[in-house]
Amino acid sequence: MQTEKINLTQYSHGAGCGCKIAPAVLEEILKTNETAAHFPSLLVGNDSKDDAAVYDLGNGSSLISTTDFFMPIVDDAFDFGRIAAANSISDVYAMGGTPLMAIAILGWPVETLPASLAQQVLDGARAVCKEANIPLAGGHSIDSKEPFFGLAVNGLVNNQQLKQNNTAREGDILLITKPIGVGILSTAQKRKVLQPEHDGIAVKWMTQLNKAGALLSSLPGVHAMTDVTGFGLLGHLIEMAEGSGLSAELNYATIPVIEEAKTYLAQRIVPDATYRNWNSYSTKVGFETGVNVMEAFNLLPDPQTNGGLLIAATEDAVEEIQKINGDAVIIGKFIPAGEKLIKILA
Repeated sequence: MQTEKINLTQYSHGAGCGCKIAPAVLEEILKTNETAAHFPSLLVGNDSKDDAAVYDLGNGSSLISTTDFFMPIVDDAFDFGRIAAANSISDVYAMGGTPLMAIAILGWPVETLPASLAQQVLDGARAVCKEANIPLAGGHSIDSKEPFFGLAVNGLVNNQQLKQNNTAREGDILLITKPIGVGILSTAQKRKVLQPEHDGIAVKWMTQLNKAGALLSSLPGVHAMTDVTGFGLLGHLIEMAEGSGLSAELNYATIPVIEEAKTYLAQRIVPDATYRNWNSYSTKVGFETGVNVMEAFNLLPDPQTNGGLLIAATEDAVEEIQKINGDAVIIGKFIPAGEKLIKILA
């Protein structure tokens, strides 16, 4: 007798990086009146909205430390482990570093879902860690109402090659290394309207490691870098612009979009997190006449899981960036700070 297939997404209310707390709510949570202790060796910490913490080791290099976890974004347990692992490791690459070691974080409803599925999640994570050439060296698990999984990852970076998300310069070109739209495809799957021929497309992008970040960090013309995750392209670009004291022009027509996601975008099949994202930062965005505002509203805040790298670089560095990562596409540039943080051009 064939065992009924278990679809993991039916056991969680959120999906992937769409589980993230909305930017405005997160800002309220992190707000404090306490005086922070000063640690001279902490190069990147809570005072910025960067991808990971960075601690100077005093020998010309720094330790990168990050953690990320979320609820299932796909039904297959092995793929869920792969996606969660790739997404967690991405924060190290986004800082220009090389991952060193990972520790697993697992929550599992042991009375609802079999332990054998959790084992498949871990196997998926091991496969991606092997691809990144790091050990999955241990971890911690709890019995939880909903399944969730992720990694705590440490990495190393040469201090001269550390990349942050708040160091863009006026005139820098903005590039992205992956198309957006995985949140839309994942929502179509969760709602059981994903066309059979579109199965696996989102997984392909979400399991692709952002290894280019470690190579791009050696380019002097690369001034800032981050990865696009739960706040969507707009949210993470806002963090870059705001942190750098600049505004950015985004050329809507050049933004790469997963072609198959457009089918569901036209039907407004989008994650709930898209609206939470937009409500958190809509006042910081302006549209040029000619932009399809309704489409942009449903697309640009789309939460990505292990999305591409956003790169701020000099025009002279673009050719070398595209040699390292052939998928890198120019989508805008940084300009002097204006009334709106992001200006979306047709």
